[in-house]
Amino acid sequence: MMKVIGVIRHSQRKRVSREEFEELLSSAGYEVLDIIEQVREESPRYNIGKGKVQEIKVKIEELKPDKVIFANRLTPSQAYNLSKELGIEIIDKWQLVLEIFEKRARSKEAKLQVELANLQYELPIVKEAIRRIKLGDKAGFKGMGQYQTQQYLKHIRYRMGKIRKELERVKADRAVKRKRREEVGFILLALAGYTNAGKSTLLNALTREEVAVKNQMFTTLGTITRAFKVSRKKVLVTDTVGFIDNLPPFIVEAFHSTLEEIVQADIILLVLDASEPWTEIKRKFLASIHVLRELKSLDKPIIAVLNKNDLTTPEDIKDKKEEIKKLADSRGLVIFDVVSISAKLNDLDELFDALDRLILTLPKFKLFEIIVGDIEKVPRVLSLLNSIGEIVEVKENEETRILAYIQMGMIKELTKLGVELKQAGESKELEDS
Repeated sequence: MMKVIGVIRHSQRKRVSREEFEELLSSAGYEVLDIIEQVREESPRYNIGKGKVQEIKVKIEELKPDKVIFANRLTPSQAYNLSKELGIEIIDKWQLVLEIFEKRARSKEAKLQVELANLQYELPIVKEAIRRIKLGDKAGFKGMGQYQTQQYLKHIRYRMGKIRKELERVKADRAVKRKRREEVGFILLALAGYTNAGKSTLLNALTREEVAVKNQMFTTLGTITRAFKVSRKKVLVTDTVGFIDNLPPFIVEAFHSTLEEIVQADIILLVLDASEPWTEIKRKFLASIHVLRELKSLDKPIIAVLNKNDLTTPEDIKDKKEEIKKLADSRGLVIFDVVSISAKLNDLDELFDALDRLILTLPKFKLFEIIVGDIEKVPRVLSLLNSIGEIVEVKENEETRILAYIQMGMIKELTKLGVELKQAGESKELEDS
């Protein structure tokens, strides 16, 4: 096991979560020898102060770590200056996250996305190495000479282009499947939220599946889609890669084909860990909202889901629900509802109730009057209506008239049964025959 020293620089305005940083280090398989912290604004040269650099140098001589890892994002210049000053490999939080991604990636798509993110991360570092060579400062990237470094830069750009084309094909294939699912009446629901909030456990609870669940960060890197029903309406739920604070644009771009499931969803379930202190829930809620904004998905109906309610009290849950509503209002966010659940204990009543109320308000549902002239067809029509919408009222006389909410994409299925359809207004009632 590789041994490391961690470094955290807090600003006066914002503290970095030490607990999360330690969890990242553990998830990457490192043994942490020490964590060194400093409160100051960013130094252009080292990120941290010169005095703290000297303190770390002493710690390196004393503890003999394999590398030093920063919880802050380092510029290529800062990483080079620190490496030169400390004489040891230096990486930052995002390189650490990419190391975890490499360990977790299983599918071909996930591996391509991780490789693309790594190349995007390396690109400015290689450019900095070339700049340093021209200044006569050092050898090229990872000991390469000038020619090798420049060739490697060309390779990075070529490989990035090739991966993007492959991911576009994956995206196109997924779009075809998504369209087909909608054509057969499925409502699309996406699980979103901070890493390790319990999204995969919730997917298992909703669908009675056994998707791998581990108490570690970034268990899910690809997409996992499963089916379940809400009041007989067919729903597809997709688990996606977890978010993290200040998720950089290059990771969002690399994983866009996976995150596309959020963009295309009818409903977003924003999962939060109810057992955490409010300060952590607030931080992770805002980090998740930031990613959803980057994905231009804040116009989607969102249900905030406080998971793990079995690990706290009803009073605490009530307070946190109110705080989330206040926080959303203060940021101009529209949240359909805030519910509490325990995915582990299959306590999902509040969530199913919210979904039941939300689904029929989706743009894809409209109120129709269905007129069935052939009485023998009525059972088939009622059965189909229950699976693609919701029946409001049924009146029978010489012909059967049904008022129901129907998915627009399923109109063809009804017309195949030889019924007459008329779109109704929200307040329309069936006239007496």
